Amino acid sequence: MQETELSLTEQARIRREKLDEIRKMGLDPYPHDFETDHHAEEIRNTPELLDGEEAERKRVRIAGRIMTRRIMGKAAFFNLQDESGTIQVYIRRDDVGTDIYNTLFKKLIDIGDIVGVSGFVFKTRTGELTVHAESFELLTKTLRPLPVAKEVEDEQGNKVTYDAFADKEHRYRQRYLDLIVNPEVRGVFEKRSRMIREMRNYMADMGYLEVETPILQPVYGGAAARPFETHHNALDMTLFLRIANELYLKRLIIGGYEGVFEFAKDFRNEGMSRFHNPEFTQVELYVAYKDYDWMMGFVEQMIEHVVKALHGTTKITVGKNEIDFKAPWARIPMLDAIAQETGKDLSGMDEDAIRKTARELGVPVDETMGKGKLIDEIFGEKVEAKLVQPTFITDYPIEMSPLAKKHRSKEGLVERFELICNGKELCNAFTELNDPVDQRQRLEEQARLRSEGDDEAMVVDEDFLKALEYGMPPTAGLGIGIDRLAMILTNQESIRDVLFFPHMRPE
Repeated sequence: MQETELSLTEQARIRREKLDEIRKMGLDPYPHDFETDHHAEEIRNTPELLDGEEAERKRVRIAGRIMTRRIMGKAAFFNLQDESGTIQVYIRRDDVGTDIYNTLFKKLIDIGDIVGVSGFVFKTRTGELTVHAESFELLTKTLRPLPVAKEVEDEQGNKVTYDAFADKEHRYRQRYLDLIVNPEVRGVFEKRSRMIREMRNYMADMGYLEVETPILQPVYGGAAARPFETHHNALDMTLFLRIANELYLKRLIIGGYEGVFEFAKDFRNEGMSRFHNPEFTQVELYVAYKDYDWMMGFVEQMIEHVVKALHGTTKITVGKNEIDFKAPWARIPMLDAIAQETGKDLSGMDEDAIRKTARELGVPVDETMGKGKLIDEIFGEKVEAKLVQPTFITDYPIEMSPLAKKHRSKEGLVERFELICNGKELCNAFTELNDPVDQRQRLEEQARLRSEGDDEAMVVDEDFLKALEYGMPPTAGLGIGIDRLAMILTNQESIRDVLFFPHMRPE
């Protein structure tokens, strides 16, 4: 809803009045551009900018927000914040002119305004690197005050902070403000970006092809999840936002590519938590002629490489835990992990016996859950949170994995692994099922579970089954949750801390 004059705060009204005054001065409060040649950090890292007499020094042009200022009569200092950091600027009336200094800078400029400065670099008597402004331009007049923190001392001499923009809800809803007034947050997202870049380069250097597959799909598949549904008007058909890109990437393996990967936005119409957002990012990789054992080696080598690239070591601190990503990592069959933790051996049990065991263990289950989902619930409740160091949980029951190939030597199991770290799943991988007859039977069993009330069970994708009948080579497949991996590698406790714009409930 558009704000009325009555709904504006006093500060917002004052800023609008200042905007009018700036225009009356003949100045454009929103000019089209300003050419910069330096950033704050670059100035700090270029000592030769101080070489020679001041009049002979190289001039710099920088732009950014005014975050603090101290006016001392005919001169002033202010801190200018750009993408790289903050640097002090010294401005004098005699250098920039009476109108610019006395009227524009002193009376009409506010904290948060974006300005451009050109001048030379020097050090103050206290040794602080500073830009001496020879020209000063307003680039953007802000109409709302920044929530800048104020720090004062109480009667006991303790520092007390007021007006800090620290409330998580507000920070998530107004990420733009969070990035301005809590610039350390930028480091989290820059590290996330570098993490993705390192993974992308690692896979590309292996010779695998980065591809794109459809987000809008007539049949959703590749995971057990509820989809978002939409309607295409021109085609008059229902479409779904993809829950995974697996089945399309496998089609490309069928088509003759031997290694393909995609960084994908996927969407699942499910609950939200510290570890779940309805829109999330994952990378999926499929490599022909390989199996899940090879893929385990690939995953631990790639993630070890990424951790070292980001941190310079394989050991990082996450919350209270020190986690070491040095390969190789532990590998434990799923049923063995459950037995070790609970004392219950589920191998050979039928669905009713597993449901009874789950209830004995205090795991909430219901009658709609099949054997696979029951085992998954027991593992999630009793085992997963206790796996802190990176661990491969392997060899899942066949009921849990309708797209994975049957284990070559263990009856009733499939060749699948999940990577668990810091108590959460980070990736899922299979020796992919490439027998079209077996795959049809598995998907039809999923359809049966769906008819009995499991709304996360998969649907039958006839086109994918047709593609399989043309022949898919032995293949290893992998999906890594980018958001969760970023949480660990940046030491963040919530998925919302590694998403620029997480989904929020309406205010």
